[in-house]
Amino acid sequence: MLKALHLYLTNFLSLIFPNLCPACGAELVVNEEIICTNCRYNLPQTNFHLQADNIVARQFWGKLRLEGAYALYYFTKGGKVQNLMHHFKYKGMHKIGNLMGDIAGVQLSKNEIFAGVDYIIPVPLHKNRLRERGYNQAACFAQGLAGQLNAVVEENNLIRTKATKTQTKRSRFARFENMKEVFTVANAEKLKGKHVLLVDDIVTTGSTLEACAIPLLEIPGLKLSIATIAYAE
Repeated sequence: MLKALHLYLTNFLSLIFPNLCPACGAELVVNEEIICTNCRYNLPQTNFHLQADNIVARQFWGKLRLEGAYALYYFTKGGKVQNLMHHFKYKGMHKIGNLMGDIAGVQLSKNEIFAGVDYIIPVPLHKNRLRERGYNQAACFAQGLAGQLNAVVEENNLIRTKATKTQTKRSRFARFENMKEVFTVANAEKLKGKHVLLVDDIVTTGSTLEACAIPLLEIPGLKLSIATIAYAE
């Protein structure tokens, strides 16, 4: 009786306040959560977990010493992944990050490089931006990944020491200059000899990830990999 009443109320409320898929805008039906079934299986996946020399990895060749690099989806302007990321970053839908992490984690758990990750470190937000947004989208992604990789999210070890201006429309060089000496490690001892997965929401030029990686790679014995939700050319 109570179960039937709950279902009735849920269906009634969905008529007034329909739950829409943040990627395509379609109304979610019963048993669909966060994104619709069609988007869950048809968003443009990269399969970079199957390609050691994928596009993301090549971005860092000659710059960073990485074990592996990965992005879950291709990001195209005006596409469904852009819609998804907009809702994730600016509409308060932090659960999107958890779901994306879970989906990505299933793929990465099948790759021996990523399966050996000890710690997952999200790219940190400056405290002012964190206060404004209410959550760190990279941390949400990290939490979803951790459940599949049996790794620990290390959220407060990599510190952003100063706020930076938006990276939009900057060249790669300008982006890197904007990010120089922005990040520092609080407890390097804890990460010695560990395999760390550095994660963010989107990788474009890779400047932010590179700036984060530099102080991490100064730690003796640390192995570093990178993962993001999306890759934008």
